[in-house]
Amino acid sequence: MTKVAIDAIDRKILQYLVDNARMPFLEIARECGISGAAIHQRVKKLDDAGVIIGSRLEVDPQALGFGVCAFIGIRVSDPLKNIDAVEAIKQIPEVVECHFITGQFGILIKIYCRDNSHLMHTLFSNILTVTSISYTETFMSLSQAFSRQVNVQCIPTESQL
Repeated sequence: MTKVAIDAIDRKILQYLVDNARMPFLEIARECGISGAAIHQRVKKLDDAGVIIGSRLEVDPQALGFGVCAFIGIRVSDPLKNIDAVEAIKQIPEVVECHFITGQFGILIKIYCRDNSHLMHTLFSNILTVTSISYTETFMSLSQAFSRQVNVQCIPTESQL
């Protein structure tokens, strides 16, 4: 993917949107000292360039009764079957993230379950039934210390690209 050059105003806009995706564009415009139309144009430019990949509402899984968060390292019997394994994993509703990784596992997934019994059921009745999966290791999250987006202040300037 090509790197996109952004200026100080783009950086400011992104920071406001990362902090609050529902912030009205006119409020961002006032904070940035430019017109609402300019904010719309800049956000569209960032969206078209793939810098902004959407906006979404976050739901607290624990508030909905999903008290167990786990990460599962998955080893597939044949690396050529990774894509097929991921397609099967994608059908498991408890899985919320899936990454191809380096190391002893080729795939790492994040799942939410109601309790340990639900986790065990998901492992044995769903994940381990995927024929190409040869081995898993489960890592239970005790508590999420923090979660955040990319730090907008770390985005390289044009001169750093």
